Amino acid sequence: MKHNKKRNTAFIYETLSRELTKAIVDKDAKRKSMVVSLVKEHFSATSVLTEELNLYKILLESEDVKPNIAERLLQETKFAHAQIDNNAVFSAQSRIIAAINKNLGQATWSNFVPNFKSLASVSAIFNTKMSIKKKVLFEQTIIEKMTSPKDSAPPDAMKTIDNITYHSFIKKFNSKYTDLLQEQKDLLNRYITSFADEGFELRVYLNEELSRLKALVAEATQTAEEALISQKLEGISNYLEEFRKREFTDTDLNKVLKTQELVKELSAND
Repeated sequence: MKHNKKRNTAFIYETLSRELTKAIVDKDAKRKSMVVSLVKEHFSATSVLTEELNLYKILLESEDVKPNIAERLLQETKFAHAQIDNNAVFSAQSRIIAAINKNLGQATWSNFVPNFKSLASVSAIFNTKMSIKKKVLFEQTIIEKMTSPKDSAPPDAMKTIDNITYHSFIKKFNSKYTDLLQEQKDLLNRYITSFADEGFELRVYLNEELSRLKALVAEATQTAEEALISQKLEGISNYLEEFRKREFTDTDLNKVLKTQELVKELSAND
């Protein structure tokens, strides 16, 4: 099947998510700011792209559900998609494609997206010009994915990457990314995907994570032998408490990441 990935809303979003991850890992503040700006502008809560993206997510993120539920989700999602103005989607896609090409460059479209086949399958299901036979086959693939156990490998899991450029990039990216703590990876993941749900999952995660960090910092403050260290730790604790009352920013992201590393070091040093 010929598939224009630039006309796949979910692929556009995944591409930007990975571009943001690369910018964060590479500490490229300017590029990170540009990606964030594009996502906020084109995937706002009320945008038609977000409306379509949410329908993609229903089919892509549903796992381990009963066959009859999967069938119902598929039919309801197809019906909801049919209500979206295709011309509005096309225009919105054209705007963000132009913005990506202008501000990030054509190379952005070469980002490796592991679940590309699933994204293409959902796009085919939503395509009204697709033949009935092909559409049914793609629907069956998605239903099988939705009914499979959570721990099973996705149907489009790639064992090898033929393109040497992709292979080189993934190896380099993983080499940098592996140095991060698991809690730092969890925070970055939720930060990257926070724009689709207005930061709901990020706020839920931070509510628990900040409580954990605050408790550990408070414990370290009580056992700190030097007054200066105790004062610094108390300042971190106050910051973590004040943060709950305001919007999460890029500065906050960096500070929380550093606090996570600090807490790990304090724990390692007893």
